[in-house]
Order: sequence, then C-alpha cells, then structure tokens
Amino acid sequence: MTSAITAPTYDPTTTATALAQKYTASAQERITNGTTQATATTKALSTLSSAISAFQSSLASLAGLGKSVLSQSATLSDTTVGSASAKASASAGTYSLFVQQIATAGQVSYNGLSDGAATGGTLKVKLSDESNASATPVSFDVDLSAASADTDGDGKLSIRELASAINRSSGNTGLVSAGVVTIGSETRLVLTSQNTGVANTISLDPSGVGDATLQSGLGNRTMVTAAQDAVVLLGGKSGTPIQQSSNTFTNIDGVSMTFTRAQAASENPFTLTVASNSSGTVSNMQSFVDAYNKLKSAIDTLVDPGDTTASKAAGAFANDSGVKALQSRLVSMLRPSSGLSLASYGITANRDGTLALDSTRLTKQLAASPTGLSGLIGSASTSAPSGLAGSMNTYLNLWSNSTSGQIKQRTDANTKAQTDLTKRQSDLDTQYNSAYARYLKQFTDLQTLQSTMNSNVTMFDALFGSDKS
Repeated sequence: MTSAITAPTYDPTTTATALAQKYTASAQERITNGTTQATATTKALSTLSSAISAFQSSLASLAGLGKSVLSQSATLSDTTVGSASAKASASAGTYSLFVQQIATAGQVSYNGLSDGAATGGTLKVKLSDESNASATPVSFDVDLSAASADTDGDGKLSIRELASAINRSSGNTGLVSAGVVTIGSETRLVLTSQNTGVANTISLDPSGVGDATLQSGLGNRTMVTAAQDAVVLLGGKSGTPIQQSSNTFTNIDGVSMTFTRAQAASENPFTLTVASNSSGTVSNMQSFVDAYNKLKSAIDTLVDPGDTTASKAAGAFANDSGVKALQSRLVSMLRPSSGLSLASYGITANRDGTLALDSTRLTKQLAASPTGLSGLIGSASTSAPSGLAGSMNTYLNLWSNSTSGQIKQRTDANTKAQTDLTKRQSDLDTQYNSAYARYLKQFTDLQTLQSTMNSNVTMFDALFGSDKS
C-alpha cells in the first residue's frame, strides 16, 4: 500500500518571511523611493547652498560695501622705508614724504634686584607720555600676596615670580610684557610695552609694595628703549609733520603705508604714487568670472536632465521649475538692458553658458572708460545695492536668506518629509512583524498537522499494507 497523502515540504520561517515581504512590498517600495529622493534632495540643497554662499562671498569680497572691482596701486619710490597699498576708492596722485622717525615700544629695566623678598602689597604699573604733564596714564595693579604671586609656595618672592605676576595680572590686557634677563651674576626685571608710541612709556609705582628692599629696587628705572611716536613729513623735509603712535599711516584716503625705518638727514624724500592698476582689475574680474562659472556649473549639474542612452543619471532638481528659474535668471542678469555690457569689457559667454575673460580687451576698454566697469558691476552691498553685483546678490538672497529663503523653506519641507517617512517606515515595520508572526504561526501549525498526518499514514501503511496477511 502506498501513501495517499503527498504534501510539499517547506520551512515555516522562510515561507512566513516571503509572504510578509510580499504583503508590505508595495508600501515599502514607496517609502524606499521617497527616502532615496529625500536624501538626494538634502544633498542637492546643501550643494546649492554652498555654491550660492561661495558666489555671494566672492561678490562681497570684490564689490562689497566700500569696495570696487577697479584696482588702485600705491607705490613707494624707495621700498626700503616700508610698503604701501591702496583701496579702489583711493584717488590717483603723487605725494612727497620723509620718514623722520618710526614709532617704537618702550622698554625699561630694573637692575640689581634679588630673590627672597617678602610677599604682600601691590605694585602699580603705569604707561604714559611723560613729556605731557596733562596726559592721563594707563595703569594696572599687580597683587603681590602669597596666594597670587608665590607660585612655588616658599613664602618668598623671586624676580621670576614678580615677572609672572605682572604678566598674569587681570589688568594687564596686552599692555606690558615682563621678563627676566641675567647678565653675569645680576638679575634684571625687563618690562616692554606691547604697543608703540610715546604714550607707552613704562614706569612703576612701588609705594604699595610690602618688602622695603624690593620697593627700593623697583624705584630705580633704567631706560633701555625710549617709547616714541612715528613722524612722517608730508611735502618733504620741510613739510607738514604727521605724528602718531603707529607705524601704519592711513591719512591719505584709501591708502595704507607702513614704515619700517627712519631716514637719515642726508637722504632725499621719497615719492608715493597712487594710480590705477589694470592688472589688479583684470585679476578681480577673473575672480568674478571664476566664481560665476563655479555657481553655474553647480546649478547646471543639479538640473541636468540626464541621458538614459549613456547611463547618465538626471540631477536631483531636473524637474524642479524653481531651480531652473534660478538658472535662467542668473544668465539673464548678465545682459543689462542698456549702457555698457560685460562683452564691451571682454567678458563673453561660451557655448555652454560659462563666462570667459579677454584680458587684452578689458585692459583696452579700461583705458577708454576707466570708471565704466565700476558702474557696470556696481556694489553687492545689502544696504545700497547697485549694478550687476547688486542685482545678483539681491536675487540670490531670496534663496540664501537663513530665515525665509528658498533653501531654508525647502530644507524645512524636506526635513518634515523625512520625519514622515521615518514614521511610515516604523508603522510598516510593525505591520510586517505582525504579518510575519501570523504567517509563521499558520505555517508552523500546518507543518505540525502535516507531520501528524504523515505519521498516521505510515502507521496505517504498516498495519494494512499489501504485504500483510
């Protein structure tokens, strides 16, 4: 007798997994696709934000408030006395100058001091113009108490501990640097002002110091380097003196000069020449072209429709009308409706829409119309936008504004979508687990029933088989 029941063999776990997956497959596909799209959007928005930010930073650097793409140069006829630079706002001109003296920091020493002074009291450090009785000194107090100054805890004050206490004083906000110099067997406390100028002459008032010997020693100052102002004569040796505490002079509008040495009486005055700098302007415009091309390249990649025949995927914003409008608007803003154009200054569009600069043509047009380019590019200042830079920066702010811009709005919406997808995935996981448990129980029960029936068949076969008498 043969078995009357032939049932397929199967694994309940594998079967339950397959059926649960099939049960949730459609919803899982939608969530997976949505998550993939949201992740791609996050990356694309970050790329767009970075590209716009970089371009706006470049605009601010080239044509921000008080700046111009036009470059001016400042040249000293004698470069051994210092260096000079000019902003775009500097007016062309020549100036005769003579450096009578440069500004120096004051340095003093207190000699013959010895370790072992008793702690306690207060030392006052002063900086002032001692030649001007009416000048108000700048000062700070140094606490010489044991807790503050006695760093090794031996109950006495060494010269090095005194120097450290001066440097660490809360009132010493970058005013004075204290050090210790040993010459032979003599230890000296050396104080140096951190700023130049006659008003930084250093002196000590030790009247509040507790130790009498230390008080006496700190009352004897040796001048190492006299603090002095810089003096530059405008108009030559007999010109008008310009005196100040710093060696960097900005008295001529738009020009900065830093002097490193004084001239000898036998030397001749030198000349400062301020003039337009064509090469600098060319460099500025090349920076503008490069910055625009980087922005355009980033946007073009994001809206690229792709090419299925070449297995080239579409950009994340290939079907986004808003980003495509951004792409078109930037191109249109490069073409002013009237007046001079970028093309007249040698800036033209390539076939792919990127910009190219003809430096020879730019230099030639600058000679013919030196101020036209400045008016064409204008200012990217938020408070007073003008020209091409102002228009582009204002429009891009609609995207980059951190509170209400398009990127912020899109990022918020995408974040919400990702949160919703996460919740939907959690809910679907619960559905999957429930379906899996249900199928597993059903097919485990079925497997048990099948095993029982097969066992009965085997028993019947043994009892009533054809070979039995």
